[in-house]
Amino acid sequence: MSRLPPSDTAIRVADLKQNAEKTFSVRPDAAALSQIAGDLALSALRKVRFEGRLKPLGRTDWTLEAQLGATVVQPCVVTLDPVTTRIDTPVVRHFVQDFVLSDDPETEMPDDDTTESLGPWIDPAEVMKEALALAVPDYPRKDAAALGQMVYAEPGTAPMTDEDAKPFAGLANLKDQLIKPKE
Repeated sequence: MSRLPPSDTAIRVADLKQNAEKTFSVRPDAAALSQIAGDLALSALRKVRFEGRLKPLGRTDWTLEAQLGATVVQPCVVTLDPVTTRIDTPVVRHFVQDFVLSDDPETEMPDDDTTESLGPWIDPAEVMKEALALAVPDYPRKDAAALGQMVYAEPGTAPMTDEDAKPFAGLANLKDQLIKPKE
């Protein structure tokens, strides 16, 4: 096992004390923010902080508890105007020594997505990037943005709308006509 950390923020597990917590604070610089924004296809990334602690979990395992805060700017999916979103979310990861995922493609994913295999290093910055990727809105939309309805038809024919395309829309009226007694 290498004694050289894989990054500046990585914490060597062998150096952690089993009877004490280890606090950390990750605040990426401008170059790192630009790199993360590019990796996540964001227009901008600001005010990122990831603060928390590593605490012992049993004799060999560790729990990371942290708070992620970030401001992300993305293009609106409707208008492409910039949309700013503030993310404030708790993050929990359990690093377990004997945790093994099967390489079998037929294996189902476990229900607990907070558990990871414990390696020689725990890197809060990598956990932060993963948590940020999961927290970023998939389809950001400005408050007033709405999708319109496109209607196409050949000249001389009535255009078909979304309501016309719903085959069961008229069944409620038909049912009402059948249930009502004839006078």
